[in-house]
Amino acid sequence: MQPYVTADSLKEKTQTWLKQIAPFNTHEMHLDITASALIVVDMQEFFLDPASPTFTCGGEAIIPNMQSLIAAFRKKGRPVIFTRHVHHPSGMDVGIMGWWWDGMCREGTPESEVHNALAPLQGEKQILKHRYSAFYDTDLETILRCQGVKDLVVSGIMTNMCCESTARDAYYRDYRVFFPADGTGSVIEEMHTASLLNLAFGFAHINTTADILADLA
Repeated sequence: MQPYVTADSLKEKTQTWLKQIAPFNTHEMHLDITASALIVVDMQEFFLDPASPTFTCGGEAIIPNMQSLIAAFRKKGRPVIFTRHVHHPSGMDVGIMGWWWDGMCREGTPESEVHNALAPLQGEKQILKHRYSAFYDTDLETILRCQGVKDLVVSGIMTNMCCESTARDAYYRDYRVFFPADGTGSVIEEMHTASLLNLAFGFAHINTTADILADLA
């Protein structure tokens, strides 16, 4: 299957997506730098290795934008929080997901780590999660509250799974959610654009990496 987007085509594709969702992407916001955090969702080797059965081509395409976002948040001294979707080697925490999905990302394996192009710095928080949302059964909300975060940028993969689930859960907790169309990726374009539309309608402001970087400047 040919990738629906590459790093070279991402900018043009993004404009098409934003045009498609424009009638519903009406809650424009600008980032409050002093109360912001970046969530980097599941940018792991398990999903970003082209040889992996779980390869997410949209994730590979957004790596340069992710590098820019991470660098900008670090420069401003704002939290960069990484999530990793993992399961215990014994499978004790897999549950229904073991039936739903082929393959399992096992904690402690090389493929469970964040892609080396985006590696967390020492001291940066890594959330280990076992379900789609980064809020479910984790300490993410405690970390955000303790750091006075009100604006949350949700980025990473997959747009329609863990990113969307995290964005919805953030909205339920009264965070303002920023969701860069060119800072999230999925496996096919239809899934990506459907999530952008749904989130714009009810949960998040869909913008671009450039928009967020401008707010951080």
